[in-house]
Amino acid sequence: MPMYMIGDLQGCHRPLLRLLEKIDFSPSRDTLYLLGDLVNRGPESLAVLRHLAALGDSARCLLGNHDLHLLAMSQGVRKPGRHDSAQEVMEAADGAALLDWLRHRQMAIHEHSWLMVHAGVLPGWTAAQTMALAAEVEQGLRGPDLKGFLQAMYGNTPDRWSDALQGADRLRVIVNALTRMRFCTPEGVMEFATTGNVAAAPQGYLPWFDVPGRATAGTRVAFGHWSTLGVETVAAPNPMLGNTLPLDSGCVWGGCLTAARLAGAQEKGPGFELISVKCEQAKKPG
Repeated sequence: MPMYMIGDLQGCHRPLLRLLEKIDFSPSRDTLYLLGDLVNRGPESLAVLRHLAALGDSARCLLGNHDLHLLAMSQGVRKPGRHDSAQEVMEAADGAALLDWLRHRQMAIHEHSWLMVHAGVLPGWTAAQTMALAAEVEQGLRGPDLKGFLQAMYGNTPDRWSDALQGADRLRVIVNALTRMRFCTPEGVMEFATTGNVAAAPQGYLPWFDVPGRATAGTRVAFGHWSTLGVETVAAPNPMLGNTLPLDSGCVWGGCLTAARLAGAQEKGPGFELISVKCEQAKKPG
C-alpha cells in the first residue's frame, strides 16, 4: 500500500493530476497525505477540493493558513484580498458541502513514524502534545460556532506558548504555530513577518526546526508552507533539515509539486523517495 506526502497545492489542480499520473496513484490501493494549503492563489481551488473530497479516505488532508482563510471568507469573517482566488468555492452549487468537508480536515497527523503539519511545531511541543493541541483546534472548527471560532482565530498575540493559556488565546497560538510559523526564538517566541529562506532569519530568531533541544528532534516531521525553503531543499542531495522534510516546492509560483513516497518497513534507505512534476506559474509575485 504505497503512501505519499504531498506539499502545498494552492489551487493547482492540473499539476496534481500530472503528479498522480506519474506515481500511478490508485485510490483503492494508495494513500495521499496533503500537507495543507489545498486552495487559493492558484486557478482551480474548486477542482482541487472536489477531487480530494471524492477520494474519501485515500486522501488525508491537513489544513493550512489558506484553507482556514477560505473558511473565514465563507463565514464573512474575512474579505477576499487581491491575491485570493478561492471565491469560486463559495459560489459553487456544491460549495457548502465542500466547505463542510474542509472544516473537518485535520491540523496534524502522526502516522508511519512521521509527524505531519502545515507550517511548524513549537520547540517545547512533543509529537504527542502537538497532536493533542491540534485536536483542540479541530474541535473548535467542527463545533456549532464556526464563525465565532474564526473571528477569534486571527492575530499575532500571544506570540509564545504557555500551558496556562486558555480560550481564544490558547487556540490562536496553536493555529499560528501549526499554520503560519517559520521562525522563532530558542524560547519559542514566534515571528510572522519574514517569508524568505533560512538566511533571512531576523536577529535572535531561528528556523523553528533549528532550535536547539527541540522536543520533536527525534521525530521525523514533514511540513509545507515555506516555498522558498522547499524549492531549495527538494532538489538537494539531502533534503532533510534537522530531521524535518519541507515539501512546499513552490508549485503555484512555477516551481514543482512534490510527493514523498514513504518506504515500507521492508525497504532500506532514507525512508522516502521524492517525486516531482514541473508546474506552470499560476501566480505572479507581488
